[in-house]
Amino acid sequence: MPTGVHLRDARQQLFDAAERVLLRDGPNGLTSRAVTDEAGCAKGVLHRHFDDFDAFLVELVLDRAARLETQALALREAVGAGTVAANLTDALTTLFGPVPVAIISLITFRDELRVRLRQAMPGGGIAILSQVTAAVSAYLADERARGRISADADIDSLTLSLVGGGHLLFADRDPDPPAAATVGKMVNAVLADVVQRRPR
Repeated sequence: MPTGVHLRDARQQLFDAAERVLLRDGPNGLTSRAVTDEAGCAKGVLHRHFDDFDAFLVELVLDRAARLETQALALREAVGAGTVAANLTDALTTLFGPVPVAIISLITFRDELRVRLRQAMPGGGIAILSQVTAAVSAYLADERARGRISADADIDSLTLSLVGGGHLLFADRDPDPPAAATVGKMVNAVLADVVQRRPR
């Protein structure tokens, strides 16, 4: 019986469909039926590839979280170039794009998903936020080692302020994400006492 989905790429088609549903309808609207309807396939296709819907969601989160690695690497490669504030403003704008923010909401919404993510990866209970935190912390540490951030800067506190502030700015995505100037203002306020404003 035709399902509308080629089995060789069924997982990715289901992930893409789930992403569209999540962005459009939020965590409340993300059900197995909504995903398979969006993907144009029979409901059984999802259950042939995953033990249950929470198992599917874990794989979805891990797949989307892996995509952040490229963006995190770009931030690390910016060490020593431009300004620290501009680099972090760009990175937060990318790392807190619509999909990561929607997935953070999904993780917060579903207790069982958090439990399974903790089992699947270190710090996975709040996947995405954990990765953004790690990327920002590593970047700040590298800039401190280069002398562009003061030697006594508290990297952990700076990271929490930047990631927490960034998430709050981007979590309210209606109707549009915050302007770069708004993100930059927050970043500059956090870094005001520790950063050298002129690039070296």
